[in-house]
Amino acid sequence: MLTAINSQKEVSTKLMKGLLDLIILQFLSTQPMHGYQIIIKIRKNFGVYFGPSTIYPLLGTLEKKGFVNSEWNMNNERPRKIYSLTSNGQSMLNFTEDSLNLICRKISIQTNAGMTLESPTQSTVSMIAKKGRSDPTNRLAFEIR
Repeated sequence: MLTAINSQKEVSTKLMKGLLDLIILQFLSTQPMHGYQIIIKIRKNFGVYFGPSTIYPLLGTLEKKGFVNSEWNMNNERPRKIYSLTSNGQSMLNFTEDSLNLICRKISIQTNAGMTLESPTQSTVSMIAKKGRSDPTNRLAFEIR
């Protein structure tokens, strides 16, 4: 049983690593944030810890690609670099969500056609990219069954 739990955690972490840029863009679509806020939100929502050495270089890459902007907020005791989503970032987020929806539909069609991808008794990780564009906080979710 412990092996199955460890396997689920490993799969979940791999998915998170692969989709981390998408998750950050999705968080920034709801409000501008500084890096530490993003780290805490990932841990709170997904139960996975990615530290500053992972998040800040990724934010820098997203900024270089034009998906996020940053500006320094000097109004607090401690200056903070605040990141916000650009229109290019929103377009990339929409495109990626649509692509994930397509992949999920294809997996569902194959599974429903009797071509199961894995045994029903095995733990499965289903990835759901919701298209609820009117509720940006509920667009990307991971469900472990």
